[in-house]
Amino acid sequence: MKIEKFVLGPVSTNCYIVSNEETKECFLVDMADCPPELEGHIRKSGLSVKAVLLTHGHFDHIMGLDRFLAEFPVPVYACAAEKELLGDARLNSSGGMFGHPYTFSGAEYVKDNDLLQIAGMQIQVLQTPGHTVGGCCYYIPEEGVLFSGDTLFCESVGRTDLPTGSMGSLIRSIREKLLVLPDETKVYPGHMGWTTVGNEKKFNPFL
Repeated sequence: MKIEKFVLGPVSTNCYIVSNEETKECFLVDMADCPPELEGHIRKSGLSVKAVLLTHGHFDHIMGLDRFLAEFPVPVYACAAEKELLGDARLNSSGGMFGHPYTFSGAEYVKDNDLLQIAGMQIQVLQTPGHTVGGCCYYIPEEGVLFSGDTLFCESVGRTDLPTGSMGSLIRSIREKLLVLPDETKVYPGHMGWTTVGNEKKFNPFL
């Protein structure tokens, strides 16, 4: 597996291309924007896009979807509990914080512990409410990799002061769903740099 990070959008969101180096199939995690450079990189690398996985529905993780899907018409997966937020510009903060209301209604909805088979990889959905009510993480056990969105950051956690957020739910989600993973699990968050589960157990002041 190869992971490439692109920092995109108005608040520097990490968007990931996750590819199978043998088959050249790939999926993307979150879609803050879709600049020509991203499209060009995918085509130049000879990648075959199979899906987009959304960790949650805030504007800075979804604003590039329409442009991306126009070029690469693939399924978009999100947690079922996030449907209302994706479809409401007030809840996803695109109208208030970004000034350009945006909604997305084309997702295929998944639930906690669903297993997705994409690009030759088995991906487990971990529903982790707190940052938003329907936020989730994507765990690939065979690779020891977790895409945590805005649930867990390097020595920090996601904010909970936006609509549907709850600090109590967030901390429970992290403790019950993420800290039980192997310490060596690499965590790729929605902002800033990567970390490991073991590092967060030792040094995250919120936990």
